[in-house]
Amino acid sequence: MLVILCLACNNKESIMYPEPASPSIFAKYTYLALGDSYTIGESVTTENRWTYFLADYLRQAGVEISNPVTVARTGWTTAELQEAIRESNLTNTYNLVTLLIGVNNQYRGQSLETYRTEFRDLVNTAVKFAANQPSHVVVLSIPDWGVTPFAEDRDRNKITQEINAFNAVAKEECHLAGVVFVDITPASRKAAQDESYVASDKLHFSGKMYHEWAIITLPAAKAVFGK
Repeated sequence: MLVILCLACNNKESIMYPEPASPSIFAKYTYLALGDSYTIGESVTTENRWTYFLADYLRQAGVEISNPVTVARTGWTTAELQEAIRESNLTNTYNLVTLLIGVNNQYRGQSLETYRTEFRDLVNTAVKFAANQPSHVVVLSIPDWGVTPFAEDRDRNKITQEINAFNAVAKEECHLAGVVFVDITPASRKAAQDESYVASDKLHFSGKMYHEWAIITLPAAKAVFGK
């Protein structure tokens, strides 16, 4: 994504491979979360990731699901996420798979055509992890980092336009693949008026924002389990 994010790419601790299936190793359902800094919750605690909020809300709704197994790293593009998935040697299937990726493609100035091809490949990979059940895959839109204080000296209108274009591609590919697309981008733009939605690094989002993303995503996730 940004220089800060790309520099963080060398931090091996930011790679989140299979985690313990807490809070219960006997959970009936499993969850795989694929993404980048937004999925690992850069600058917030593990418990404040939107994926953990989502798992908690699902349990409150009666879904016996474990916390997510996570494959994500700050700075990853679609191609880097796909390569990491291959290197992780994950062979399990999961009852729920979420995917949030693309902001670093936009930041690095990669083309929409490249994003479309690589994103489509990732969606297909996610479906395979979901035991070939597209309805068990939930894709989140790319949030708008242009509203954060970090972007105050940048062309925010250009960032917004590009984020919208990338999300239009993602939405179209999700429709073609039969997977659910959840639009969290409008919620991310609340940070323009309220910095409590921004993390301490002035670039990523706070637990307060991730909480809202989980609430927005919850209906689609519940539907996976017939709730």
